[in-house]
Amino acid sequence: MQQVTRAGTPVDVEGSFPAVGQAAPPLTLTNTDLTDVTLVNWAGKRKVLNILPSVDTPTCAMSTRRFNELASRLANTVVLVVSADLPFAAKRFCGAEGLDEVETLSTFRHPAFHKDWGVALCSGPMSGLCARAVVVLDEQDRVIHSQLVEEIKEQPDYDAALSALS
Repeated sequence: MQQVTRAGTPVDVEGSFPAVGQAAPPLTLTNTDLTDVTLVNWAGKRKVLNILPSVDTPTCAMSTRRFNELASRLANTVVLVVSADLPFAAKRFCGAEGLDEVETLSTFRHPAFHKDWGVALCSGPMSGLCARAVVVLDEQDRVIHSQLVEEIKEQPDYDAALSALS
């Protein structure tokens, strides 16, 4: 079992986090139209999965804004913001913020995602949510960058994620 921290306090994380070179684990998530989607929905595109606990936290909101800004510069790439937020809440957040370069996806009907992708917070007050992570996939859904952010309140390494796409 892996650990990250939240304000310096250790938090257990279950599952096997994808490593560079691996094929992406399968996923099914729900989009803002309440439609279930898989990686096939973005076949042939590079994918940046910005995995986070909730867009209702300052750090998560900031990373969603930042990836929205960066996404407009990325050719053949989609940024998927994955959280346990209900699709309605994620859609409202992006609408209020003017964020139209990211796609929000919810784990609310798909709790297997947490363990399948190695981001299942299983101790502490945020148990049941996703750990903060970034996974970048190439056009064939192979992992070309992965970062499980060590401190939940910290931002991911945007430069490292983007350099994997160059």
